[in-house]
Amino acid sequence: MKLWEKNVTEFEVEKQLVEKFTVGRDKQFDLLLAPYDVKGSLAHAEMLCAIGILTNEEWMLIKGELLNIQTEIVEERFKMLPHVEDIHSQIEFMLTEKLGDLGKKIHTGRSRNDQVLLDIKLYLRNEINGIDNLMKQLFDVLLFQAEKHKDVLMPGYTHLQVAMPSSFGLWFSAFAESLIDDREMLSAAKKIINKNPLGSGAGYGSSFPLDRSLTTKLLAFDDLNYNVVYAQMTRGKSEKIFSMMMANVAQTLSKLSMDICLYMNQNFGFVSFPDYLTTGSSIMPHKKNPDIFELIRGKCNRLQALPNELTMLQINLPSGYHRELQLTKEIIFPAIEELKACLSMMIYAIPKMIINKNILKNEIYNDMFSVEEVNKLVQQQVPFRDAYKIVGHKIEAKEFTTDKKVRHTHEGSIGNLCLKEIKEKWKN
Repeated sequence: MKLWEKNVTEFEVEKQLVEKFTVGRDKQFDLLLAPYDVKGSLAHAEMLCAIGILTNEEWMLIKGELLNIQTEIVEERFKMLPHVEDIHSQIEFMLTEKLGDLGKKIHTGRSRNDQVLLDIKLYLRNEINGIDNLMKQLFDVLLFQAEKHKDVLMPGYTHLQVAMPSSFGLWFSAFAESLIDDREMLSAAKKIINKNPLGSGAGYGSSFPLDRSLTTKLLAFDDLNYNVVYAQMTRGKSEKIFSMMMANVAQTLSKLSMDICLYMNQNFGFVSFPDYLTTGSSIMPHKKNPDIFELIRGKCNRLQALPNELTMLQINLPSGYHRELQLTKEIIFPAIEELKACLSMMIYAIPKMIINKNILKNEIYNDMFSVEEVNKLVQQQVPFRDAYKIVGHKIEAKEFTTDKKVRHTHEGSIGNLCLKEIKEKWKN
């Protein structure tokens, strides 16, 4: 019998068919919410005691059982029973089983609507911190590589054509700075998500004198969602905002992966990796494929579609709760694990990258110093457009060369990176 059922009725087979469809994979994802449901229940029960709904003795009994459930979760002994609908029902059943009617009091002044809202916000807040930590690790790896290889020149490209000299220092630190902007999106997402919806009930508040400020403090929220109707509207919106942050991080990882796949190609030969980070072919014994980075690229391209998927799920929904909002879990929860896995693999693999320090010995890169030759003429008082034509004609006539002095000068300027400033920017 479900929490919301008033009487046992017939049509059990039909009910089971409907339940299987409506519950779907929800119970699977609800296990991830278990620690947050306990945390929210502890705060709610303490608040009920503070406003006189529960006695201090009742609160202590409920607190003790909730902490026991929390221990089961930590020790991975917690299980969802087949007959329960969701994590909220499971924990309430467990309390009722231990405490009898007292366990039923825990639901006073709240709805499963604000319970799941709370659980998801607490879960997303925790995952934001986890993603932020992984981003910082990757940021540090990229800056270390930038400093280590700042004087190693490489070609820069526009339109996939050789353009101007660059360096591995510039390349690595570019992605480090990209993560800084991604982190600003992460901070914005956290600021919006970190607001307490508990006490909004089914979206229309409660006649009980709930102390929403107290639960906000107990759950370490920055603020609360004041309007109870809007609190319910944050279901789906929080996930979408979170997904927009993820999509930005994924874009950075996807572009870095694409560069690596390109630069590992024999026609480039800029970088390589130990054999254990590549895969072979079943028929071609010479192959060393960048499968890791191809998979990161593919996974991150999928992650960039998340905001659109969540938008389409909610595009025609009016205010209030609707059952399809349940589907946000199976969209966002696995995606979070994918992003963390991609970040972790990048952190592991990037330090093992082998840099080719002799790229520019290949004659095909001679012309990329043409801008330096133009600038050299300009410094000799030749008008820029005239200097451009002079150098351009030499290139077309296959007469263009650059001396070692020009290359050395450019190498020095490329090596002068803003690594200190980028590092400070992360802190701010």
